[in-house]
Amino acid sequence: MDLPIIHYSKSEYIETDTGNKVSRKSVICGSQNIVLGGKTILQTGSVIRGDLKRTGTGHAVVVSVGRYCFLSQGCVIRPPCKTYKGVFSYYPMKIGDHVIIGEGTIVQAATIGSFVTIGKNCVIGRFAIIKDCCKIEDNTVIPPNTVVPSFSIYKGSPGKLVDELPESIQEIYEARTKDRYAKFIPRAD
Repeated sequence: MDLPIIHYSKSEYIETDTGNKVSRKSVICGSQNIVLGGKTILQTGSVIRGDLKRTGTGHAVVVSVGRYCFLSQGCVIRPPCKTYKGVFSYYPMKIGDHVIIGEGTIVQAATIGSFVTIGKNCVIGRFAIIKDCCKIEDNTVIPPNTVVPSFSIYKGSPGKLVDELPESIQEIYEARTKDRYAKFIPRAD
């Protein structure tokens, strides 16, 4: 499937030395606690909450995002939280490589594996674990603490297994994210 070439204003995006393309209209809180692996795109209105971390001393990575990831317009990435023994804490979140997160999606997962596509307007509950090579359909709600197994397709509210992906999905998702990154070309104003 060929994706159209996407043009954005050059002044709207900042490109880092590792190839990350970050919209000036994205919201990044606590950037010192966020790691972007490289060739990741944060679109307009996407939010990463790196400021939500455990209290105490020391530097900690709160949100780690892999290579060739796409955070679409209006998606929100915030680390999971819970009260344990009377103490409220946030916990780190890890997102693997070649992950696409759709528009308007809210993610509070503990882990999202590599080669994962999450559709538009989804809610990924606290401490959910999405294994490698998965697809979450549009408008799906994954309840807190759910484990989505590899090669599965989840859909609905609450999300349920509706189908399985072929073993070749890793190569398909990798080619798709690399193609999408290559065709993401900011235009001159």
